[in-house]
Amino acid sequence: MRDGPRARVGRCRGGWRRAMGLSVLLLLLALCAGGARGLYFHIGETEKRCFIEEIPDETMVIGNYRTQMWDKQKEVFLPSTPGLGMHVEVKDPEGKVVLSRQYGSEGRFTFTSHTPGDHQICLHSNSTRMALFAGGRLRVHLDIQVGEHANNYPEIAAKDKLTELQLRARQLLDQVEQIQKEQDYQRYREERFRLTSESTNQRVLWWSIAQTVILILTGIWQMRHLKSFFEAKKLV
Repeated sequence: MRDGPRARVGRCRGGWRRAMGLSVLLLLLALCAGGARGLYFHIGETEKRCFIEEIPDETMVIGNYRTQMWDKQKEVFLPSTPGLGMHVEVKDPEGKVVLSRQYGSEGRFTFTSHTPGDHQICLHSNSTRMALFAGGRLRVHLDIQVGEHANNYPEIAAKDKLTELQLRARQLLDQVEQIQKEQDYQRYREERFRLTSESTNQRVLWWSIAQTVILILTGIWQMRHLKSFFEAKKLV
């Protein structure tokens, strides 16, 4: 039995709605995960691990970390002892130190960017207690939150006694402000790229002119040299 036109239209509309719903869901997940980055990595006793984070100017960044030691007997990672020390160092795009501080085995660091661009975040352990463990293996769980994702909105609501509507408005304002900062940073990057392109084009132009001048001078020299050679041989 063949379906009628209405049945086919109904199936098309249902498929279109499901596709749109899936697209919206993926977009929301991407937006929610865009400002928070969680990972873990392994380092040795004196090893230093650095990460590059692209941050607009006047943006707050919060990093939370916790460490785990490798237990040889149980062959698992266990929570580190309180005596373990972790050093956190942050540098701005110009190489200036924004943050340099010693923390414990678990901690939280905060800084605000004043220069847009790639910021270098480095962590390393300066404790000798890792020598007590097999191979000095240390696992570090790191979570970096940038912009409005770094705000603790439940704490803000409790402190300022905000209603749910006021808190939502506060979140939207922070998101709009962060989007504006991102747009300003993209314009800054575009301007830097344009200046670099213009400088490169100018250098290529001058190099081409220099090559042309060198070729002309070389040709003139060769002609004069051949002329003097022919005159010396009395061929001219």
